[in-house]
Order: sequence, then structure tokens, then C-alpha cells
Amino acid sequence: MKKTITLLTLILFSSIGLAQNGPQINFEAIDNTIDYGKVKNTENGNRDFIFTNTGNAPLLITNVSSTSGCTFPSKPNEAIMPGKTGKITVKYNMAPGPIRKTITVESNAVNYEEGRIALKIKGEVITN
Repeated sequence: MKKTITLLTLILFSSIGLAQNGPQINFEAIDNTIDYGKVKNTENGNRDFIFTNTGNAPLLITNVSSTSGCTFPSKPNEAIMPGKTGKITVKYNMAPGPIRKTITVESNAVNYEEGRIALKIKGEVITN
């Protein structure tokens, strides 16, 4: 019995030690993707990726970039405190055709490898 209690205690403390401490970012968008659907080229191309810091330390978004010249992301300038929400706004230039773009977010989040998160937008822009 004493060995069982010792083993259970050891397992409990080991699992607590393995828990991730630090900032954690969780996005509301399923699969970190926003689907514009079919939109007219006269519509506003702004969309927001809403996220929450579910960790226990301030979350810092250090960089947000796109490899495409038609997608313009913007990031929060202040740290997002634990339990608080923030947003990354993406403006697409609404050129007619399919939308398939990736935005890379760099942060100090511990729940993503090296704090890098890929956000995606998809859809199709049609003319009037």
C-alpha cells in the first residue's frame, strides 16, 4: 500500500511539472481559418482573428506577416494578459478570383512550436 501511494504521488507531481506554463494563444476560428465565402469585390476585405490568452503569463505578438502583397495583417501593440482577448485584423484587397492566403503570427505562446501560428483566409471574390 505504501508503495502504491508513493507511486501515485510521484505520478501526480510529474504531471504537474509537465504542464505548460506561460502564455497560450487560442483562436476562435475553426482550424485558424476564416472563410470569406463568395464576396463581391466592392465589399470590405477586413476580417478579425479573435484569440484568447489561456495561459498564465502575458502574451506578446511580436510579428504578423503575409507572403502576399494583397493581404495586410495588423497586430495588437500591447501584451494580452491571461484570460483576455485580442485580435489580429487582416485586410484583403478584394481582387476578383479565389482567396487562399496564409498569415504567419510570431509570438511567445508556449502551445505552438517556437510560438509560430499559421492563420488562413479562403473564399472567392466575384465581380458585381
